[in-house]
Amino acid sequence: MRHGFLLIDKPTGPTSHDVVQMVRKTLNESKAGHLGTLDPAASGLLVVAVGAKALKVIEYFQHLTKEYEATIHFGAASSTYDREGVIEAVETKPGWIEPDLLHVRRMIEDRFLGRTSQTPPAYSAVHIDGKRAHELARSGANVTMPTRDVEIEKCEILSYDYPTLTLDVLCSSGTYIRSLAHDLGDMLRCGAYLESLRRIKVGEWSVENAISPDKVNWTDVVPLKEILRDFRAIEVSESEAADIKLGKKIPKEIKPDTLAWFDGLPIAFLVPSKDGSRTAHARKVL
Repeated sequence: MRHGFLLIDKPTGPTSHDVVQMVRKTLNESKAGHLGTLDPAASGLLVVAVGAKALKVIEYFQHLTKEYEATIHFGAASSTYDREGVIEAVETKPGWIEPDLLHVRRMIEDRFLGRTSQTPPAYSAVHIDGKRAHELARSGANVTMPTRDVEIEKCEILSYDYPTLTLDVLCSSGTYIRSLAHDLGDMLRCGAYLESLRRIKVGEWSVENAISPDKVNWTDVVPLKEILRDFRAIEVSESEAADIKLGKKIPKEIKPDTLAWFDGLPIAFLVPSKDGSRTAHARKVL
């Protein structure tokens, strides 16, 4: 078997967990997990780690940027901020004028680009007091969502014909495009919800290179040595490799989370020892 990442083109409908389960069953490998959730109503790139060693490195990929193609519908609001919720028409106030392309573009540039504060939807996987927010919301609890800082690097208009707006959004991990749609509708005073969402990139990985979850094969798994090739690294000797696996220190002066390689394979993430001895030891053995 290989330890590595699979680029999956998730269809709309199944949850990200459902897709991981499909991969586990198809490859007969129980050790699998994903790098970042896609809502059931969303499609596109889901990066799945396969194998115990691949699961160990997921933490090093948690903050990759994400890029989406998002279609927003104006004139109505949704309880979940997308088409899956209860949708109600929004009555505009007297004197309201349908926003033109220039108005929408200026609103996006002024209020959404760069670092901004965002409130996730109540129907989301955010943890509130140890429980998922969507579980509390569906139970009828009054959920107060904490705001978070997110970074939106790009938010380009691909097409606009009121009430439909399509955007290309490049953003930090943890950004909710559903919240962006809802907030934009509020600011334009006409309401809005996310009609469709497709993730087209995670970091440098593109959905163009992804495969359907029902067609995966072991040969589609990108090996861990390719996934980790751009990390800060050092080569270690056979004896040093043995010491690393035993939890012993090795005489190396390194920066935190330096990847140790032996015999052409990554074997551990190293950190400097804190005793001033100019040695290193494993933080995570692969």
